[in-house]
Amino acid sequence: MASVNFYFQVHQPFRLRRYSVFDTGSDYFDEEANAGILRKVGEKCYLPANATLYELVRRHDGRFRVAFSLTGVVLEQFERYLPEVLESFQRLADTGAVEFLSETYYHSLSFLYSPPEFIEQVRLHRQLMERLFGQRPQVFRNTELVYNNDVARAAADMGYKAVICEGADHVLGYRSPTYLYHPPDERRVKLLLKYYRLSDDIAFRFGNRTWSEWPLTADKFARWIHQVNGNGYVANLFMDYETFGEHQWHDTGIFDFMSHLPEAVFRLGDNDFKTPGECADAYETSGEYDVPHMISWADTERDLSAWLGNPMQANSLHELYRLEPQIKATGDPELLADWRKLQTSDHFYYMCTKYFADGDVHKYFNPYASPYDSYINFMNVLDNIRSRTRTAGAK
Repeated sequence: MASVNFYFQVHQPFRLRRYSVFDTGSDYFDEEANAGILRKVGEKCYLPANATLYELVRRHDGRFRVAFSLTGVVLEQFERYLPEVLESFQRLADTGAVEFLSETYYHSLSFLYSPPEFIEQVRLHRQLMERLFGQRPQVFRNTELVYNNDVARAAADMGYKAVICEGADHVLGYRSPTYLYHPPDERRVKLLLKYYRLSDDIAFRFGNRTWSEWPLTADKFARWIHQVNGNGYVANLFMDYETFGEHQWHDTGIFDFMSHLPEAVFRLGDNDFKTPGECADAYETSGEYDVPHMISWADTERDLSAWLGNPMQANSLHELYRLEPQIKATGDPELLADWRKLQTSDHFYYMCTKYFADGDVHKYFNPYASPYDSYINFMNVLDNIRSRTRTAGAK
């Protein structure tokens, strides 16, 4: 049996407005752009994709199963700008065939800079999942699949039974991401590794007419999944949800592909669909996955260079987290919320100076003309945050 484990990341940041050194207000976020982008992606992706998945769950009597991780910041925007999208996710939750995962509320890199802030954001996100979807998540995914052995231990300490991470070739070696693994000296959590080759066939190559496997049909992909039998247990297909309708437009046939995939999978043997939590319950680990250094799911290197690859990124992150004690000491909830929205990883992704193989990815939904433009704008906002913190602390 091969189990298909579909997991989708759903995230949109609060993008900053143009903020100069002469600005003094605390209206940092571009309401018009954020609302416009969310509505555009909602119409092209979230609403039609949710309708497709809901129909598949009903058609296959709940045997088709998927998982989502929705960031706190995207859920705030759904509630503010597009409540019908939130309602469509809640309708999926009501089917009992959808699992919701935990992550940092603000899609932040807080694990790298502030363990207390990291734990607090995970707690806030878990509470949000319980309030909106009636689920207490049992599986954790860190922002951008940033992972090492310490992340696994932190997740175990917080009570999670499994962690999602990247199946990096330089860590796996000859082994396959189709097995479950465990961290060194840690048996409380199981690791589900992204099968990036099959995931990227859908997420990045599906509409590429120069790809040797184009067109990718449901039957062809189901045969690739079926090959997992005898070579593992699960095909962990992890990708951005915007793959459907946004990255891969409707006219590529991506929605038709998804509509026919479950039936094609079921036709070949006794293959099934399981959520991450169900995979962790069903299968034992097959060895140790030792990751002493940080990895992620980004770019060809699978490292942190997308967010920490240049001095601008390092400086802005350092200065941001350096404010934590003073901001929390003010007790000002609006100031704290603004500071936390600045932690969202997208702000530092926009500062990335990597191009060539990864350049098109870094430019996607990027509101800035250059990484330097992004850095200057971010630091202008942060300087105002710093000024507000001093004023609040003096009261």
